[in-house]
Formats: sequence, structure tokens, C-alpha cells
Amino acid sequence: MTTHLFSTKKAENKPQQQRKKFEGPKREAILDLAKYKDSRIRVKLMGGKLVIGVLKGYDQLMNLVLDDTVEYMSNPDDENNTELIAKNARKLGLTVIRGTILVSLSSAEGSDVLYMPN
Repeated sequence: MTTHLFSTKKAENKPQQQRKKFEGPKREAILDLAKYKDSRIRVKLMGGKLVIGVLKGYDQLMNLVLDDTVEYMSNPDDENNTELIAKNARKLGLTVIRGTILVSLSSAEGSDVLYMPN
């Protein structure tokens, strides 16, 4: 007597049920960044990094596209993280920054600071 490990029956072709697309409420942008488009902005990131670059694009989740980006590391001994270590600055060029790591955003010319809500 021979036993088969695999079924010799052909798989039945059942029509696949179509998944309904998730249609939740549309989210609005947290901030209107249109006024910062094509201008230099300063962005503080989680982990003590600061980047300065030209805002080229963004989306509703606050993901940013910066051009001519320069990254600065802050001094870990400085409690307010305001002292920058210029010798550790590095040029990044065109950069995409995820909105989940943003802490604050401001104009590089020194106007209002916009804190990201938690």
C-alpha cells in the first residue's frame, strides 16, 4: 500500500473576496508649512540633533524634504542643548526627515518656534 504525502486533488478555484478599503476620516496637517516652503528652516530632532535646510516639501504626517541640509550635533553636557558643536557639522544635501522624530521647527532667520504636539 502506497501513501502519498501530498494531496493529488487539484486546488479549487474559489473567487477571492475583495477587501474593503479602509476609509477613515481624512487627517488634516498639524501645521501649515506652506509659508516656510523654499525658505531655510531649523529643525530639532529627537536625540539632540539639529538640521538646517531649505524646505522643499512636506506631507500631512510632517515628513519633511530638505535641500542643502546641514546636520549639527548638540553638546551633551549642555542641559538646554543650545550649544552646537560646529566642528561636528556635516553636509547632508537632499534629506527626508520622518515626522515622528521632529521636536521643533522654526525659521532659520529666528522667528517663532513651533513645538510638535505629542
